[in-house]
Amino acid sequence: MTQRWRIDGRGTVDRSNPLAFDYDGVGLEGYAGDTLASALLANGVHLVGRSFKYHRPRGIYTAGVEEPNALVQLGKGARTEPNARATTVELYDGLVATSQNCWPSVRFDVGAVANALSPLLPAGFYYKTFMWPPTPAWWLRYEHFIRRAAGMGRAPAEPDPDHYEHRYAHCDVLVIGGGFAGLSAARSAARGGARVIVCQQAARFASALVRVTPDHADAAQRFVVEATAELSGEPDVTLLTRTTAFGYYDGSLVAAVERVTEHVAQPPADRPRERLWLIRARAVVLATGVIERGIAYANNDLPGTMLAGAVRTYADGYGVRVGSRAAVFANNDVAYGVARSLRESGVEIAAIVDPRASPRGGGSAAVAMADGIRVLPRSVIRRAHGRLRVTAVDVGDRDGGASTRLDCDVVAVSGGYSPSVHLFSQARGSLRYDAASASFLPDASPLPIVAAGGVRGMRDVDAAIADGAAAAFVALGKARPAGSMPPAAAASMDAAASFEPSGSTEVSADIEPLWAVRAG
Repeated sequence: MTQRWRIDGRGTVDRSNPLAFDYDGVGLEGYAGDTLASALLANGVHLVGRSFKYHRPRGIYTAGVEEPNALVQLGKGARTEPNARATTVELYDGLVATSQNCWPSVRFDVGAVANALSPLLPAGFYYKTFMWPPTPAWWLRYEHFIRRAAGMGRAPAEPDPDHYEHRYAHCDVLVIGGGFAGLSAARSAARGGARVIVCQQAARFASALVRVTPDHADAAQRFVVEATAELSGEPDVTLLTRTTAFGYYDGSLVAAVERVTEHVAQPPADRPRERLWLIRARAVVLATGVIERGIAYANNDLPGTMLAGAVRTYADGYGVRVGSRAAVFANNDVAYGVARSLRESGVEIAAIVDPRASPRGGGSAAVAMADGIRVLPRSVIRRAHGRLRVTAVDVGDRDGGASTRLDCDVVAVSGGYSPSVHLFSQARGSLRYDAASASFLPDASPLPIVAAGGVRGMRDVDAAIADGAAAAFVALGKARPAGSMPPAAAASMDAAASFEPSGSTEVSADIEPLWAVRAG
């Protein structure tokens, strides 16, 4: 199968380095820099699994760690791993993956009969059904089938051939997140003479770079390259990629897991598969960004329904067109930028469905309408249609009335953005509701943790970089006694907040809260 859904001249994957992989017994091809999800989409594979209980079809929904659907069985033999997110699995030559929770195949799944019988199988029905007749012999029979139905993938049956390590580390400032704000905070703290550790979840820093408008991408990329190079040359700075901070404990002890060799086919015998870091920090800068929200409507789980930011990430970041005709449904200004990006990548736009009273979106809205893109204000998607993938959606007025049908094979949905405040809450931090973004933002914590960038509501690259530098000041103040920072270091930290040009993103806080749509 060829990569017929690749977009010429788009994306950051290395097209000079093709990689062969196997999915459900079919040989496919991607490129270095792909994830398994982007490579599957490039080959036109959208159906990747079945849901747990009713075996409904499941497709790729996001482009990151928040993926709820694209869970695959990765590898084989002793190194097989269930429930791996295809959106975070880095593609490598020889990768083997299979779909889960289906038999005999993901397209024809016998278990899908449960979906047809769903009115007879409500939540918790098994707690009453499997209590009769009350004899041990029947219970043992029930247990056999229940155990076979439980779970999604399959755990390995052979001994684990890999080894794992743990390491203790101490630093003045721990930066969690390697985006624009995180890099700025790390650079500023290092210039202040601090020992710095940076934990970046992705394989490269500023992996959300594709959200920057094309006319400012070069300047943004230049900042990332310069900041990363400067940090790499500092002896008191440790840069940890492929590392997820997952726990914040008393005394500013942060636990993180580093995926050392999970992205290679044959791990070297002298290197661990994963490494657990236990980092004791004097102060922490939390720059974990945001997670895009969806909007619930009938059949919104069909393959082809994706977050708007993910659709754009695949187009601009991986050079992959996720369909041929898209409907964009969003309650914020991101809809217009996504529609423009999709049109530039060769995707026809069926309509922008905007539940707000009048089209907004600033310059992007004007460009979209000038390009002839159909905009439906005060409208919502009520229902999606299709069997194994979206084929059409019903669109109607948000206040009720008749619906019209739009043919499409992609629905790009955005319900706004929620800051990733998990670690802040673990640090006993309180949250405050921000009506402008319809989300909860970090407020205060008794522990030495400082939020910066998108997690604090920043929607602009310039603002995130300046906020990261300011957070470094606060973090150093918590990590060191007052007045201990050299004047020259303070001056260089002031300079770190500068970045040109300004206004380099399209994401706006112009949002009208909408969480779910009543099915028509």
